[in-house]
Amino acid sequence: MALRVTIWNENRHEQTAPEVRSIYPNGIHGAIAEGLLSNGEYTITTATFDQPEHGLTKGVLDQTDVLIWWGHILNSKVSDEVVERAYRRVLDGMGFIALHSAAGCKLFKKLMGTTCRFKWREADDKERLWIVNPGHPIAAGLGEYFELEQEEMYGEHFDIPAPDELVFVSWFTGGEVMRSGCAYYRGWGRVFYFRPGHETHPTYWNADIRKAIANAVDWAGKRKQ
Repeated sequence: MALRVTIWNENRHEQTAPEVRSIYPNGIHGAIAEGLLSNGEYTITTATFDQPEHGLTKGVLDQTDVLIWWGHILNSKVSDEVVERAYRRVLDGMGFIALHSAAGCKLFKKLMGTTCRFKWREADDKERLWIVNPGHPIAAGLGEYFELEQEEMYGEHFDIPAPDELVFVSWFTGGEVMRSGCAYYRGWGRVFYFRPGHETHPTYWNADIRKAIANAVDWAGKRKQ
């Protein structure tokens, strides 16, 4: 049975910034959905901030095996009621994948119990993602490392708990590093933070990024035994 994936995107940059809209004409959520479908069979639902209950009703979450989240400028505006609903679903076994600036979303911070703050610089850095745990399922089919020619820099210190499993570490041309592929177990659920994905770069069209996200969905969709 295909995993049921809900892709949540605040969908604000695409509406207000022509540069972002030109890269993601169907939204960041649309590009992520296309990438998943190119790597396997999934039943995909998308949800955005402006929908009733941000598109994350009880009915939607009850029919979700893995929730993918991209948020940025609206991280603090998401309803606490929706966050609590999603949090309880993670503890009950729903997988959760936080992408890029979703490190600052309410749900990820609640699951981590920390500020989740980090160093950052918005520039055209090259990012090299080193696979530090090649035997992990999220690293399947990837090489020793892969590169993004343009990305926003996020760096340590990253205020998160030590990952239960660390899969990727990023290095940037400015010399910074960051734990960029962090796996956790929370209750019956699995949580993965994946760093790349600045809205003004075509990151979600990259084949290695798409493969990593698909692998993360497959991993997060399995309940911890």
